[in-house]
Amino acid sequence: MSIEGKVDWKGRAATKNKHGGMRVAVLILATYAFENMANLALAVNLVTYFNSVMHYDISEAANHLTNFMGTNYILSIVMAVLADAYLGRFRTVLVAAFVECVALGMLTFQAHYPKYKPPVCNVFLPTSHCETVSGANAVLLFSAIYLLAAGGAGIKAALPSHGADQFDEKDPKESTQMSTFFNAFLLSMALGASISLSVFVWVQDNKGFDKGFGLSLIVMFVGAFVFILGLPYYRIYVVHGSSAITDILQVYVAAIRNRNLQLPKDPSELYENPKDNEAALHQEFLPHRDTYRWLDKAAIRTQNTGSLSPWKLCTVTQVENAKIILSMVPIFFCSIIMTLCLAQLQTFSVQQGVTMDIKLTNSFNMPPASLPIIPVIFLLFLIPIYDQLIVPLIRKFTGIPTGITYLQRVGVGLVLASISMAIAGVMEVKRKNVARDHNMLDAIPVLQPLPISVFWLSIQYFVFGIADMFTFVGLLEFFYSQAPKSIKSISSCFLWTAMALGYFTSSIIVNIVNHETKGVTKSGGWLAGNNINRNHLENFYWLLAVLCLINFVIYVFFARRYEYRAQSVDVDDESRETCQLKTLNSTRELE
Repeated sequence: MSIEGKVDWKGRAATKNKHGGMRVAVLILATYAFENMANLALAVNLVTYFNSVMHYDISEAANHLTNFMGTNYILSIVMAVLADAYLGRFRTVLVAAFVECVALGMLTFQAHYPKYKPPVCNVFLPTSHCETVSGANAVLLFSAIYLLAAGGAGIKAALPSHGADQFDEKDPKESTQMSTFFNAFLLSMALGASISLSVFVWVQDNKGFDKGFGLSLIVMFVGAFVFILGLPYYRIYVVHGSSAITDILQVYVAAIRNRNLQLPKDPSELYENPKDNEAALHQEFLPHRDTYRWLDKAAIRTQNTGSLSPWKLCTVTQVENAKIILSMVPIFFCSIIMTLCLAQLQTFSVQQGVTMDIKLTNSFNMPPASLPIIPVIFLLFLIPIYDQLIVPLIRKFTGIPTGITYLQRVGVGLVLASISMAIAGVMEVKRKNVARDHNMLDAIPVLQPLPISVFWLSIQYFVFGIADMFTFVGLLEFFYSQAPKSIKSISSCFLWTAMALGYFTSSIIVNIVNHETKGVTKSGGWLAGNNINRNHLENFYWLLAVLCLINFVIYVFFARRYEYRAQSVDVDDESRETCQLKTLNSTRELE
């Protein structure tokens, strides 16, 4: 039995007995696990590489990392458009994996040969005058970093939807398997992350960054090879040369171009594709809503309607899809604060850990950059408990299938993020008090660790892990459920974009805070310089906690006023209803 809209690698119609299904989806899951294994260690440990090897001070290193992460996420939108409209999802993943391998090879090359790095220097010594990477070496460094960001964006944009392409939503059995696939997708990410945050970070810190980057290169290559193995068995989505995102952009362009036209009093006079032709089957038709009326101008009919460009005339369904996206914007912006908090746990919290006692046993030390493994491991246990025990219990009281609504779930996460930042501030005060009480404010990190265990920082990671589960999973479900049918395959990019803006915002806030507090500390700001013991990181954490609370109040305002999307009109369902009505009328006539 052939699959509509899917072909095999030779362009022939894909069939259920030969292509797709969970058996080949396992290869996609393995690819994602390898990709996370190769790259997540860099997401938490690059700040150390920028600081200790390339000799940027801590705030600059943090900004370089957050800019890299932000670029990684924001480019996923571009990659999603390319995958859906031009390259196809399989090819996008393949190209992205190749780009990541090239980038990791460049990082490995630079980290291995001393002449491509600044001279070795201890940036933590007050008397040191370390040379920062510059010139051609800086070009090599940032070329590799941003190639890695582009490759990672391609994986994020195309791999999940390529995995979903292996299942038929209309088949009850395969629909259930698709749900299992997405659960396993999250599990594969956590599995890859746990190995990366433990083994790979340890190799980088103890055997050298060149060996750590090289290990990531090998694993990424293996992941690409595993992905290619499934080529003869994949169901490959057929690209159509246009994108749903393009369709929505056309609405805004057309509305602006038609701004001087008069809206008809009767919305039925607006342009829509006919529902009775064969091409309309299985299409989504949305009813007109009396909101954002200025967008309706994109669907105003004129005498030469048939010859107008789609950038001048759009359908009512296109317009309603654009309205849905616009109504989701406030929720989207309120979700940015979560990544802003996450960025601090990946940067400044790691630098806190560098100054603390990292001993697990007498013979083994825990790399500070491995701290994020705590919420990852915690989530592996919490998600099944929440899904199988907590949700059914809450469902009995609320009657909601998911226990609480998507927006309520996001709200819980936002509150917990604020609590996490407040705890981080308290832990920083405790850490600095230990440094002051032991006369170690100028102690050299790693060489002179403070007599306080790095596991004190696990509390803030623990709370943020719970916040992460509520907010990010809630946002994924919200964006997927509310997104127009035509862009559900790339709805996750809404979340990636919010995360990108969170990372970019982190860099901006760090710079603003340093500028506004440059007279408070000798280093030139709360977060400036390399001596974190004499800075005021605790004030920065508390500032973020307050911003989170303000963001939560704004979020509640918009969430309570949000109207869930209207049900679409399915052509098949409408046809069935028409047939039933005709049959009923015929029966009455016979009677």
